[in-house]
Amino acid sequence: MAQQREQAADDALPTRIGQLVMLHHAGDREEARDRLLGLWAELGEEGDPLHRCTLAHYLARTQTDPSDELAWDLRALTAADSCGEPRSAALRALYPSLHLSLAGDYVKLGRPGAARGQLTRARAASAALGGAADDGHAVGVRAALMRLDREVAGLPGDDGNSDDGEGGGHGRPGGEPLGPPRTGS
Repeated sequence: MAQQREQAADDALPTRIGQLVMLHHAGDREEARDRLLGLWAELGEEGDPLHRCTLAHYLARTQTDPSDELAWDLRALTAADSCGEPRSAALRALYPSLHLSLAGDYVKLGRPGAARGQLTRARAASAALGGAADDGHAVGVRAALMRLDREVAGLPGDDGNSDDGEGGGHGRPGGEPLGPPRTGS
C-alpha cells in the first residue's frame, strides 16, 4: 500500500511541476519559484533523477540573479548525469535544452568561452531530438540554439575558459567545481 502511494506521488509530480511552470508563464515568477522550491524540498536528494533534473531546470527559469540561474541549471545537469546508462528517450531529449540553458547563463555572466562550449554540447546533443518538424520541443530548441549561436558569435574573444567550456579541465562545464551546488538559492 505504501509503495502504491509512493508510485502515485511520483506519477503526479510531473503534473504538479507543469502546473507551476504555467503559473510562472502567467507572470507569477515569485510564487512559482516558492512552490517549485517546496517541491524540490519534498523530492529530496534521493528523488527520481529525471524529476530532479526537470524541477531544477524549471527552477532556473524562475531566478532573477544569473548566478542563481546557473546554479540551478548545474543542478539540473548533475541530476541528468546521475541517471546513468542507458538513458531514457525523455532524458536524452532534455540534454540539448540543458546545455542551451547553460550557454545562455554564461552569456549573461559575460563568459563567452564557456557559452561556446555549452553551445557545442547542445548541438551534439540535439541529434537526440530527431527530425520531426511537428515536434514543438525539438523545433523550439533548434530555433533557440540558432539564435544563441548568432548572439555568441558576435561576442568578443574568450573569457579565459577553453572553447570546450571546461575552464581548465576540472570541475563542471564553465569551471564550476564538482560537488553539491551552492545552497540558499
